Amino acid sequence: MTKTISLKEIEKHNTSESCWLAIDGIVYDISEFLDQHPGGEEVVLETAGTDASGAFDDVGHSSDARDMLKKYKIGELPAEEKEKLKEQQAVAASEAKSGAGGGIVPLLVIVAAVVAGYFYYESQKENSA
Repeated sequence: MTKTISLKEIEKHNTSESCWLAIDGIVYDISEFLDQHPGGEEVVLETAGTDASGAFDDVGHSSDARDMLKKYKIGELPAEEKEKLKEQQAVAASEAKSGAGGGIVPLLVIVAAVVAGYFYYESQKENSA
């Protein structure tokens, strides 16, 4: 049977001597792996004691990296914490998508106003000449 480990418990393990993190609901003790991590120990310690799913995915780890994690598995998050994290990730992804193009509309309005102002200025200049 898989051991259930809460985020509160994981938070206590945020040092190089005891480095736990959760990725996609699975809890890993990667203390032994820190000195072998290709990106360096410091990179991993930034997410130690947390749900590191986003950081792990953002880096674009290979399937080999995911396979390596299996030997460090020590448990899983409780179902309610897994669900809460999935909801938070979905909200964050949704906000990122909606925010990505959010600056284009105001920019287009400004450009249109500048162009309209230019043509108005030119037409006034021609009328006064």
